[in-house]
Amino acid sequence: MTNTTQIDQIAERVERLLVRHEELQRTNALLAQQLQEVSHERDLLKSRLGAARHRIDALIDRLPQGADAKEAG
Repeated sequence: MTNTTQIDQIAERVERLLVRHEELQRTNALLAQQLQEVSHERDLLKSRLGAARHRIDALIDRLPQGADAKEAG
């Protein structure tokens, strides 16, 4: 095998590695964007859940105090 052939093979491998590296960078950027979007959605859902809990607690506080005891007895 001549030096030129070895150099050509190495150059081809380097080119393939560079292409693969670029693909992985694009994939990583897309995954980072998806993670950011999902994290934002999670934060919104947590906020909505907290607001719903607050409304339920407020409704429970408005219930008459003796209602459960009267119905049970």
